Amino acid sequence: MAQFTIHNIRIKGMAAAVPKKEVSNWDYNWIPKKDRASIIKNIGVEKKRVAEKGTTTSDLCFAATEKLLDELGWERNEIQALVFVTQSGDYLIPATSTIMQDRLGLPHTCMALDINLGCSGYVYGLSVLGGLMSSGQIQKALLLVGDLSNITSSYRDKSTYPLFGDSGTVTALEYDKNAPAIPFNLQTDGSGYKAIMIPDGGVRNLFSRKSLDIKKISDGIYRSRMHVVLDGIEVFNFSLREVVPNIKKTLAYANRSIDDFDYYIFHQANRIINETLRKMMKLDKEKVPFTIHKFGNTSGASLPLTIVSELREKIQGGRLKLLLSAFGIGLSWGTAFIETDRIVCPEIVEI
Repeated sequence: MAQFTIHNIRIKGMAAAVPKKEVSNWDYNWIPKKDRASIIKNIGVEKKRVAEKGTTTSDLCFAATEKLLDELGWERNEIQALVFVTQSGDYLIPATSTIMQDRLGLPHTCMALDINLGCSGYVYGLSVLGGLMSSGQIQKALLLVGDLSNITSSYRDKSTYPLFGDSGTVTALEYDKNAPAIPFNLQTDGSGYKAIMIPDGGVRNLFSRKSLDIKKISDGIYRSRMHVVLDGIEVFNFSLREVVPNIKKTLAYANRSIDDFDYYIFHQANRIINETLRKMMKLDKEKVPFTIHKFGNTSGASLPLTIVSELREKIQGGRLKLLLSAFGIGLSWGTAFIETDRIVCPEIVEI
């Protein structure tokens, strides 16, 4: 089991950006109004943000990063690493992180790396970048996490279109020998890779004209092989089977109690999953921030977006102990414990 602790890394700032365009599931005319009400009640997404054509994940992350760097007052030539976690990069090749290094005006001495991961991406990205920095040879770095999930969702697929929202985030990390340790517990089960996937467009199933053919899968679900496929029952069962044991094993590994934390930040999967997990862990509603109702499921960005949206004043004004739990595509899941101390956290940027 990938249980480990990273030392000497402090979170100095966090920012998020969302598209200005807001879409309501009450206006989702592909299905009858009573079905819309049922979807809103069950998955919890009343509204979401959708990027306009031509806007990319990197545009959202760029806007968030520019705002954060401005408020942090960091010199760009001091930044030595940039990790970009996304499943919706600008191009198949090259890595979007390399483009962002130049676009942000970071030095040529800055390493840049893409990680292709979604729902669990923030916790995984934090572990990768934190591990690279922990020796002290990299002093300042940026973790960009975001996705444009609407772009791969078929409007005529009631199982995916109402769920996903678009967002981009950034977290600034700095080497600090006095920083609290960050315990991690990361897991993977690739046998479930078909639960969330886009069948065509990769090397296994190359893109062809047939990839764009829209086919009826079932009532209310029409999509092509270039659209995302979501097996809701499999994801539900996986989440309820694996997430709580992962959290409990992390608590035991780190010698912590579930009551040690100020807030518990879960990936915003859907309302039923998140509420079930909260009840399984016997957590107070007030300590489990919830944003899926206004932003949708924003993939890997959902953890930092929820922190910026719901805890901005608290995270700027004092110290917080946060339990982070992310789970989904891959299948992959993980837990991390972080402590923040008056970090820089601008208001959400809209573009």
